Amino acid sequence: MAAKPITIEQFQQHILEKYGDHDKKRGSAPTFMWFIEEVGELATALGSDDPANLREEFADVFAWLCTLANISGVDLAAAVEQKYLHGRGPVGHK
Repeated sequence: MAAKPITIEQFQQHILEKYGDHDKKRGSAPTFMWFIEEVGELATALGSDDPANLREEFADVFAWLCTLANISGVDLAAAVEQKYLHGRGPVGHK
């Protein structure tokens, strides 16, 4: 049975509830380094032939992005909505 889809808000809140205290103590700079490490692992997975690992690395990058957003007081869903879903969208190549 497939898992019920969750929203960005729900996942960001889950990360906050589960790891928030520890993440705040770690702080932004070390957390950003963990995020970059996960991005590197995703880069490696993109070049591999292992779809399970690729899914895992995408999930890890998203979880660490949520962590950074939580530490920084950014509501990711609101940020995405404001930038990509209202008006004409972002300026540039995206």
